[in-house]
Amino acid sequence: MDSYRKTAIIVGLLFITATVTSILGGSLIASVIDSPDDFLNVSANENQIVIGCLLVLVDALAVIFIAILMFPILKKYNEGLALGYVGLRIFEGVVFIIGVISILAILTLSQEYGAGALDVSYFQALVTLLLGVYDWSWLVGPLIFFALSTLPFYYLLYQSKLIPQWLSGWGLIGGILVTLFGLLAMFGFDTTSTISMFLFLPIAVQEMALAVWLIVKGFNSSVISSGSAKTDINEDKMIKLR
Repeated sequence: MDSYRKTAIIVGLLFITATVTSILGGSLIASVIDSPDDFLNVSANENQIVIGCLLVLVDALAVIFIAILMFPILKKYNEGLALGYVGLRIFEGVVFIIGVISILAILTLSQEYGAGALDVSYFQALVTLLLGVYDWSWLVGPLIFFALSTLPFYYLLYQSKLIPQWLSGWGLIGGILVTLFGLLAMFGFDTTSTISMFLFLPIAVQEMALAVWLIVKGFNSSVISSGSAKTDINEDKMIKLR
């Protein structure tokens, strides 16, 4: 099995990992912090919060490693766009990590409040602030940085023909729609509405289709061979010029 085939399989598995951990981690956290007004519930569900945070951290690492693994392949077609893709996915992962830190801080505050170490008004003010940080992390991370990262990623895949163009074209259209979704959400648009689901669903389904394709089929071998041949020719030219 060559290195490109291994990369395709790993990237496909990372796409699935990122999606599953994002959904599970976000749901575990939301079921605690969105339910009661009494934030003592946070400390009472410490294990659930910690597990949810760990899953979100796995999601953050997965999206970063997807970009890192894809960079050596994508840079052959446009190094600037490939770097931009890596940068956007790193920002996405970092924003997720900031969100996790805010939730763990709320857990600590809840424990301190339960022990009688914090005044109620002080506690509520800090929790409100940290919840705001967490909410914005989920908005800026997946709906802004992720959305923007899909544009150079699927453009390069479409241009290079590393995967079928119908699949990368689907991703490019889905990326445009989810970018619009993110921009609308920043201005207070209801992210649970039918229109929101219409804007978000295409890229969600496409990424799972892409993951399966990469695991089962991998990258277009003829394109990989052609790209490798061009690289060898360019290297030979550079050597002769020296």
